[in-house]
Amino acid sequence: MSQEKKSVVRVAVVQAGSVPWDTAASLERLDQWAAEAVAAGAELVVFPEAFIGGYPKGMDFGVTVGRRTEAGRQQFARYAEGAIGDAAALAAVAAAHRVWLVVGAIERDGGTLYCTVYYLGPDGMVAGKHRKVMPTAMERLIWGFGDGSTLKVVETPLGRVGAAICWENYMPQLRLALYGQRVELYCAPTVDDRETWLPTMRHIAMEGRCFVLSACQWQPPGDWSAITGGSVIIDPLGQVLAGPKRDGEGILVADLELGKIREAQFDLDVVGHYGRPDLFQLIVNTQVHRSIEED
Repeated sequence: MSQEKKSVVRVAVVQAGSVPWDTAASLERLDQWAAEAVAAGAELVVFPEAFIGGYPKGMDFGVTVGRRTEAGRQQFARYAEGAIGDAAALAAVAAAHRVWLVVGAIERDGGTLYCTVYYLGPDGMVAGKHRKVMPTAMERLIWGFGDGSTLKVVETPLGRVGAAICWENYMPQLRLALYGQRVELYCAPTVDDRETWLPTMRHIAMEGRCFVLSACQWQPPGDWSAITGGSVIIDPLGQVLAGPKRDGEGILVADLELGKIREAQFDLDVVGHYGRPDLFQLIVNTQVHRSIEED
């Protein structure tokens, strides 16, 4: 029997960085930050893009057009070793703290890495995952392309949860695919720390009439270049509820009144009364695409 949804949900957005080249230490940080968020009463906790496995900002892996170096191959191999093959360790953290987690991680599948977000339930189950469909610029060197099979919103007792990773949020069709599934808690894990990120998040909240929870890494300079945060929580009318956070690592917490979504849809519902399906339609291919299919 399905559980009745709550009317008010306390959420947390974690602004923190990975431990470069050390997935075990990053997993420990995941556990610590989850514990702190739960202590603050959070029922859903959102972590940044590539929190597990890391975002190697500033690295070029020895690549120029038409040339790869041996040192760059060794760096990639080291990075790949830090990726995760499954979400068991992440699910164990969610179970230990009895909380919903949305966690950005670098996923390893065969010889390819993916920038992935996992949805993890308080029962320790992996409720779903989303692979970034379009890595940005040099990211295409180290990450593969996700397909439409992982674009699905996850139904939870807290609301309908979905995610768009970093610059996926600039893809109108992808956003519309999430709106069409009636996403309520729109998660935006990112490493984009520029001032332009805030207006993007406010626009999405207003456009989708949903709550937007954006978690950005905060990474001091070291092996990888600095990432300076900007995490934020926004309501369905574009009002900032918490953040943007710019002063280091930490947690943003907000109580979300889900009824505000219905109020906001009074004058805008882009996949309902404000849509024009007679003029515009979006076709989303949600099939799994594999290089080899066996009969």
